[in-house]
Amino acid sequence: MRCKLRKIGLLPLIITAILLGIMLGNLLSEGWVRVFVTFNGIFSQFLGFMIPLIIVGLVAPAIADIGRGAGRLLLMTVAIAYLDTVFAALLAYGTGSWLFPSMVEHTAHMAGVSKPTELAPYFAIKIPPMLDVMSALVFAFMMGLGIAYMNKDEVRGMEEGLEENADSYSKLKYVFLEFREIISKTISKAIIPLLPIYIFGIFLSMTFTGEVWRIIAVFAQIILVIFVLHIFILLYEFAIAGGFTRRNPLRLLWNMLPAYLTALGTSSSAATIPVTLRQTQKNGVSDDIASFTVPLCATIHMSGSAMKITACALTICLISGTPHSLPMFLNFTLMLAIVMVAAPGVPGGAIMAALAPLASILGFTPDQQALMIALYIAMDSFGTACNVTGDGAIAIIIDKLFRKG
Repeated sequence: MRCKLRKIGLLPLIITAILLGIMLGNLLSEGWVRVFVTFNGIFSQFLGFMIPLIIVGLVAPAIADIGRGAGRLLLMTVAIAYLDTVFAALLAYGTGSWLFPSMVEHTAHMAGVSKPTELAPYFAIKIPPMLDVMSALVFAFMMGLGIAYMNKDEVRGMEEGLEENADSYSKLKYVFLEFREIISKTISKAIIPLLPIYIFGIFLSMTFTGEVWRIIAVFAQIILVIFVLHIFILLYEFAIAGGFTRRNPLRLLWNMLPAYLTALGTSSSAATIPVTLRQTQKNGVSDDIASFTVPLCATIHMSGSAMKITACALTICLISGTPHSLPMFLNFTLMLAIVMVAAPGVPGGAIMAALAPLASILGFTPDQQALMIALYIAMDSFGTACNVTGDGAIAIIIDKLFRKG
């Protein structure tokens, strides 16, 4: 059964779950719907328990890895990738603040009132998290940066005859690498396989209570805006790279098309690295710079994903009537660009990492988080394609700054 699920893929399962939830929401009785509401309540408690552990398990080792590198080259690459990710997210917020309110308002008449009472689960199980989200974030940053700093002292410690101290540093990192493996396995073997059932329950409940048609009507328009934005992001990235190097930006972008199409098909930044590397070199980037920047940016440059998450989060805030001020979303985007370094290599990694700031900064409920997961996965490949194609633009700029001779 597990092999069959792997062959089918998560996106088709999510789409099937949404369609079945919409169809059966009008057919099943309240008793059956409450069965899935009960499952969703338990699963959301488990997800809430896991979010701080996901942050610690994925972010700390990722920061530790990034903390080792080639001095100014590393810092400049990280800075450009981070600023571009934050700018793309703020671009989504600015565009959304302009366009989305009217879209949401035009669908207000579609808010159903077929079932006046909120469905309650048959029973509830409380699974309190071991840490709150902000404590987990601070702990992850502290440990990640600390391990990276101690790794620099490892050779010095051994040179001074402090082999035991140096060994303890490597053991500490090994503990976090093993913990990351446990968290990754929990996501891929427990959370991801149960997500279709969870999302089915969300859309089943929304259909039963008459809310689903408004959600669909709004996001049908939002997805079009997101698609246009991701094209615009690529254009400005390569316009900057082309202007910086005095080369034709459209030609540079055209050369990255194979990487874009590969990412569109695989939905994986890591799997696209060989193609991104080859096309970046075709754009005239030196082998050394390309070999350094492309794998690094596949980990830290998430402009397309951040834009998509921010646009969907703003839309949910508008639909639910929750606060969505610029200072709040600025705080959210600054944190989002950091936590998403944990995304590559983990199924649904970007949105899983984003659950922490969604909950702690924007105050999203478990149902809102589930809706975010469904929307993100439905558009996952476009965000990934935007991310990896933009990596080529960053590599061109870094090559111009640091090329020798």
